[in-house]
Amino acid sequence: MSEPTEKPPLPDHLSVDPRSPHHDAAACEHDIGIRFNGKDRHDVEEYCISEGWIRVPAGKTLDRKGKPLLIKLKGKVEVFYQ
Repeated sequence: MSEPTEKPPLPDHLSVDPRSPHHDAAACEHDIGIRFNGKDRHDVEEYCISEGWIRVPAGKTLDRKGKPLLIKLKGKVEVFYQ
């Protein structure tokens, strides 16, 4: 049997985009759950717990580089490993 790998502590600010300075590959290897204003969200691209915001895609809109256009939503952010 394989040992469960120890999960790193979740950062205050995390992005799934590898080009971002807030990207943490070790944390992104695990399944992270995000609860925003009491509801679980599965479409979050970036979050910041201390400032209380998340970034999510704005529908099917793309920017000029072909990446989803993100909007910032403010509220209570809770992050946990699933």
